[in-house]
Amino acid sequence: MKVKEAMTSQCEFIEPDDNLQQAAQKMRDLNCGFLPIVRPATGALEGVITDRDIVVRAVADGCHPTETLLNQIETPNVLYCYAEDGVESAADKMSEQGVYRLIVLDSPETKRLCGVISLGDILRHNEEILAAETARHIMINAA
Repeated sequence: MKVKEAMTSQCEFIEPDDNLQQAAQKMRDLNCGFLPIVRPATGALEGVITDRDIVVRAVADGCHPTETLLNQIETPNVLYCYAEDGVESAADKMSEQGVYRLIVLDSPETKRLCGVISLGDILRHNEEILAAETARHIMINAA
């Protein structure tokens, strides 16, 4: 099975020049803790922001929520896979890197955001053994 068949393609994103408050409000409204940061003019993935990034890199340092831009605290080195990759390859990358989700890019040539694949997505597509094995490796590596 290919990543594009299992991924969540309706992927919300935020812009690098948005501020912390806008990111927190969007996460609240979407009930999520993770947003890709995309430059809309080019569709280029610039980074990601998580609820943990907001707490650890901004709130803990006293950053002002409306004055601090996401490009100041984002995680720039994003782990990703491609839509045409196999789900097993994506699961291997999750295991190796100790993460529960990967950004999905359309192709190596354009590298545009087209979705996110998570362990939950893998489970929903009847890949229970692969998802369980990946989660086990992530937990073992985190210990």
